[in-house]
Amino acid sequence: MDSIYSDMEESEKKVAAFLKKLKLRWLYEFPVFVYDEKSRPRVWTPDFYIPKLGMYIEVCGSEGFNYKYREDIYRKNGFYVIFLHLYKEPEKWKTYLVNRIMEIEEERHSEIGKMILSLS
Repeated sequence: MDSIYSDMEESEKKVAAFLKKLKLRWLYEFPVFVYDEKSRPRVWTPDFYIPKLGMYIEVCGSEGFNYKYREDIYRKNGFYVIFLHLYKEPEKWKTYLVNRIMEIEEERHSEIGKMILSLS
């Protein structure tokens, strides 16, 4: 019987191992419903979904793919997706990932603070 790892690229396996080290359970290629730039419905599958954090991770493996387009669409639809370019920064992606998680959490905390203040 094949495991989920048999469908993964080597870079995705590295991210999966790091998430395991961080004790973050993940779902592989969890579908996301988005509207594209022309408001057409689409279903995309970022590489990892972290339920505990409500965040997605896209492992970027090709310089020829338009990740900026995907990033814009995810943002437009309100999804937190972290794009990891392992091939560009082979030694820095782990730090980048942790820093992005912290930035997103701080942003959420700030938004909740504003919401609470607006109630007073």
